[in-house]
Amino acid sequence: MLFGGQVPDLDTETGYRGPAVCRAVGITYRQLDYWDRTGLIEPSIRSAKGSGTQRLYSFRDILVIKVVKRLLDTGVSLPQIRSAIEQLKEYGVEDLAAVTLMSDGASVYLCTSNDEVIDLIQGGQGVFGIAVGRVWREVEGDLAELPTERAEDDGVVDELAARRARRNVM
Repeated sequence: MLFGGQVPDLDTETGYRGPAVCRAVGITYRQLDYWDRTGLIEPSIRSAKGSGTQRLYSFRDILVIKVVKRLLDTGVSLPQIRSAIEQLKEYGVEDLAAVTLMSDGASVYLCTSNDEVIDLIQGGQGVFGIAVGRVWREVEGDLAELPTERAEDDGVVDELAARRARRNVM
């Protein structure tokens, strides 16, 4: 394994609203909204369903958002980031802490062992790497003081939205 220590089990029913995600990751709400609308990163706990509802992002969603931000900050193009996110989805989210993303600036490579990282670097491909396990621990620290919300909450924030939600259910 590329990282020491064990990653904790996560509560899949508790999430974070968009403003908290933006604060923790260091992006604007407009970026987060765009990424959701274009399907780059969608909230896994609760998506927005019209006026008055709030998206609810899981810890793993936020982890991937932070990785996307890091890739953007290093100059990786959005199409390459989309490709990297697809690779992560295919690999599975349960083992994200065991992944290192390497890039040569043009392509992103998913490495799951020290040998793969070394082979990539020796082949002259890797320019930089993002150890997802390390980002995991950063996100844990960033989210420690931010408010959470349970998934069974309906996400309705005002009376008008509550009426609309009731009307749509009936």
